Amino acid sequence: MLSQEFLQKLRLPDLDDVGQYMKSVSTPMLVSMGAVAVATTYYLATRPKALPSVCDLRLQSVEVPGGDLARRSVLQNEGDHLTHLYNDARTMYEFFLRGARISNNGPCLGSRKPKQPYEWMSYREVVERTENLGSAFLHKGHSKTSDPYIGIFSQNRPEWTISELACYTYSLVSVPLYDTLGAEAIAYIIDKASISTVVCDTVDKVNLVLECVKDRKHSVKTIVLMETPSAELVNEGRQAGIHILSLQEMEAIGKANHQQPAPPQPEDLAVICFTSGTTGNPKGAMLTHGNIVSNCSAFIKMTELCSPLSSSDVHISFLPLAHMFERVVQGVMLVHGARIGFFQGDIRWLADDLNTLKPTVFPVVPRLLNRMYDKIFGQANSSWKRWLLGFAYRRKEAEMMKGIVRRDTIWDRLIFRKVQASLGGRVRLMITGAAPISPAVLTFLRAAIGCQFYEGYGQTECTAGCTLTMPGDWSAGHVGAPLPCNSVKLVDVPEMNYLAVNGEGEVCVKGSNVFQGYLKDPEKTAETIDADGWVHTGDIGKWLPNGTLKIVDRKKHIFKLAQGEYIAPEKIENIYTRSDAVAQVFVHGDSLQACLVAVVVPDPDFLSGWAKRTLGLEGSYKELCGRAEVKAAILEDMLRLGKEGGLKSFEQVKAIHIHTELFSIENGLLTPTLKAKRNEMRQHFRAQIDELYTGIQM
Repeated sequence: MLSQEFLQKLRLPDLDDVGQYMKSVSTPMLVSMGAVAVATTYYLATRPKALPSVCDLRLQSVEVPGGDLARRSVLQNEGDHLTHLYNDARTMYEFFLRGARISNNGPCLGSRKPKQPYEWMSYREVVERTENLGSAFLHKGHSKTSDPYIGIFSQNRPEWTISELACYTYSLVSVPLYDTLGAEAIAYIIDKASISTVVCDTVDKVNLVLECVKDRKHSVKTIVLMETPSAELVNEGRQAGIHILSLQEMEAIGKANHQQPAPPQPEDLAVICFTSGTTGNPKGAMLTHGNIVSNCSAFIKMTELCSPLSSSDVHISFLPLAHMFERVVQGVMLVHGARIGFFQGDIRWLADDLNTLKPTVFPVVPRLLNRMYDKIFGQANSSWKRWLLGFAYRRKEAEMMKGIVRRDTIWDRLIFRKVQASLGGRVRLMITGAAPISPAVLTFLRAAIGCQFYEGYGQTECTAGCTLTMPGDWSAGHVGAPLPCNSVKLVDVPEMNYLAVNGEGEVCVKGSNVFQGYLKDPEKTAETIDADGWVHTGDIGKWLPNGTLKIVDRKKHIFKLAQGEYIAPEKIENIYTRSDAVAQVFVHGDSLQACLVAVVVPDPDFLSGWAKRTLGLEGSYKELCGRAEVKAAILEDMLRLGKEGGLKSFEQVKAIHIHTELFSIENGLLTPTLKAKRNEMRQHFRAQIDELYTGIQM
């Protein structure tokens, strides 16, 4: 007999009415009706529900009164840029202390050796080591007012974070170095900041520092090696007037000469982050504790309703700590008392680290996402598999666009389980930034991974991010609304026909996350920050009707063709790289030529499948790259995408050269932040470019 309560839930008549009805129907029909009723009730009780929206997604930013068409986040209090969320965490030092307290001395920093589990240092252990190392810095003569800069030259590892926290504990300033800058740039940074102490992870980096200061006047007095230095290395340092000792020895000095922490204020400098740039010497962006705290706090505020963080969360650290993106993510983890697990140092072993650590928070860059996307589709090597993959994706995408994000559908069990397992199986929050990403790639991976997946936009001069996609808005092709810590406005670029009154122009940022200027470089500072405090990014943006920002162009790299048309090559390259066959593109043109040409690197993981599917051709990567019909098909696909992407005829390339080696930091064609070094590319491919133009003119 069905209960009265159950019937009421189903909005059926009462038991007397049911009894009368039962007399007039057959038993099989009653059984069927009961089964349907139970199934309906179960579905209504268990069906997935969209997470609550943090705002009206149709209006994610509003215009700021004042007449310059600036916009702010709807989550920002009117007139006030967010500076902090927690009253007991207004500096990065207080961020760490808060995390130590709320974690109840839980695990903090973890690392592993090959084929071994992660080993963890507790928050209390990290506090002790940071105070010992910081006390040693003070013993060596560093202070907030005298010699405040500490160089950190290392891959991501616990000692990197300990070194930086040691700086924070005693109001010192960390200055990250990274070897992809090259010896000349490292020497420039050491001189510019007058760095006297450098913390290095390997002997190779110590040797690079010694090479930078060899046979000339320099500021370096101490090199701290995370390993044990050999007697020969110590002697070599002595000859250069530099004391080389191990990190263990340095911490012992600090323990013997312990000093009470000297906490910084929000307005004190925390980091000098040197940006590589595509030309000229690096520029040292000066960032305060208040800058970093505001940026971390803005991210937390935007995500706390749908993706609240806690001490149970685990972050995998593999993106370079020398850049602010990873540093902000670590700050967000530390203030919540969460764990930070470091990769082994080799990106080829990242999959093993993910499987072992099983992180819940996974920041990524488009380059990694593109590889994931290509690998997934590369494995769908038949028309049937591709149809099934596409069908499963469309089912999950439809749910996602209703605000439902999950990974327990039948499509997850049948199709996407392996993708999710490859990331450790527990990832619930991802964020991508640092470079543009194809909307198709982002939307597919959001559906396939089934977690809260944000896209941000920014640069070092605004600490890290200045916009972020809003929870619940899983559409792609834009970079979200302004963060609550800053306002964004678009400024006229008349030579490119971008006007602010049309909702288009150069992206400018103002707020509590905006940097203090470039170290000892007032001229470059004045070029970047105007008199009203707005940072000019050099990117061209467009406001969308819902108040989100779309990056559409780049001001810095524009050039004219012979007929006077302005060209922004990065916009064109972003469209062309949406081709399944293409990994990288370099578009070239100049004022002596009437058309564009390009150097194209086909995707090594995807070309063979694409060529077989499109042309019916088989062969090795290099064999396919050398075939004229493959080159012609790639050009045809690029032109198709260009037309679909709204490129004008003069923005389409007329000829391409196929190159088989990926542009990289190692071959000098990309910056450490994976931006194209356009001058170097022009020189590197000069012969091929000239040949392309000769062929067009014939």
